[in-house]
Amino acid sequence: MTAVPGPDGLPRCPWAVSAPEFPAYHDTEWGFPVVDDQRLFEKVSLEGFQSGLSWRTILVKRPAFRAAFAGFAFDVVAGYDEADVARLLADAGIVRHRGKIEAVINNAGRALDLVEERGSLAAYFWGFEPPLSELGDPQTLTTSPAAVAMSKDLKKRGWRFVGPTTAFAFMQAMGLVNDHVTGCVTREEVARARAGFTPPA
Repeated sequence: MTAVPGPDGLPRCPWAVSAPEFPAYHDTEWGFPVVDDQRLFEKVSLEGFQSGLSWRTILVKRPAFRAAFAGFAFDVVAGYDEADVARLLADAGIVRHRGKIEAVINNAGRALDLVEERGSLAAYFWGFEPPLSELGDPQTLTTSPAAVAMSKDLKKRGWRFVGPTTAFAFMQAMGLVNDHVTGCVTREEVARARAGFTPPA
C-alpha cells in the first residue's frame, strides 16, 4: 500500500484522506510515540468504544468523551459509581453502550493497579513493542503476536474490551508501530520521532 495525495497535495495514508477529520489527526498524532499515561489510557478506552464502529465516529465525539470521563484521568474515573454510569448513558455526545462505559470504569481501576506494579502505564505498554520481524508491510495487518500477548495479559489482569485487534490499533496509534504507508508524508516524521525516543523502563 502506498500514499495518496490529499486535498493539499501532500501524500498521506489512504485512510487519512477519507474524511475531513482525519488529516490533522493523521499528521500530528497517529503513530507518534506517546508516554503520557493519561493519553495512553484515553486511547485504549476509545479503541474499546470503537469496537463495531468507525474511528471517525469516535474521533468526532472525542471532545465529548473527554468531558464525560474527566479527561480520562483514570484515578478519577476509577471512582465512578452507578450514578455516573446513569449520567454517561444519558449523554448523547458519547457512545451510550453500558458494557463499554462500565469497561472504562473497570479498566481505570486496573490501570491504577498497573501503575502501582510497573510505575507507569507507559512502562507496561511499551514492554509490548513488537519487533520489526513480526510486522508485515504497513497497514497489511490487523493484529500481531505482540498485540495478542498484550490482549491476553490485559484480560488476565481484568481489563475489558481489549481484544487483539483493539490492542494492535492502540499500538499503531501510540507509536509502538510505525504503520504509515510507503511515501506518506508523516512516515519519516514518525521514524525520526521513534529514533529519538527511549521507551520507558
